[in-house]
Amino acid sequence: MSKLIYVLNGPNLNLLGTREPSVYGVIKLEDLENRLNNLAKGLGCTIEFRQSNHEGELIDWIHEAGAKKAPIILNAGAYTHTSIAIYDALKAVESDCIEVHLSNIFKREDYRHHSFISGASIGIISGFGVKSYELALMAYSEHSS
Repeated sequence: MSKLIYVLNGPNLNLLGTREPSVYGVIKLEDLENRLNNLAKGLGCTIEFRQSNHEGELIDWIHEAGAKKAPIILNAGAYTHTSIAIYDALKAVESDCIEVHLSNIFKREDYRHHSFISGASIGIISGFGVKSYELALMAYSEHSS
């Protein structure tokens, strides 16, 4: 049985490929999911890939992953910088979390430099576009070996 990893995506990530392609790239969310599924198979993992624009739904999925003790790769989008509720959810479950961002949040607006998610994560990967997700999947695979 392969290891299950949740890949959770926050607000506006459904617009990948069309939203500010100079910042977020041109790949669509469904293409990202396909790339990660292929990589996961090679690493002996399966992924549960989800996206929501709603904070509560992301929290419910964090709880679901926690109930399964499944690790989480989380791009919380703008909630990264605002959501104590998501931080609390991550702290409440027994699941490792790797925080990911497509862009380098530290080269952007000052308000993006603070992450509530980082304090509840085993690591952060930022600034490599869709490769950030792939690096997180590989890092988790090696971290949990």
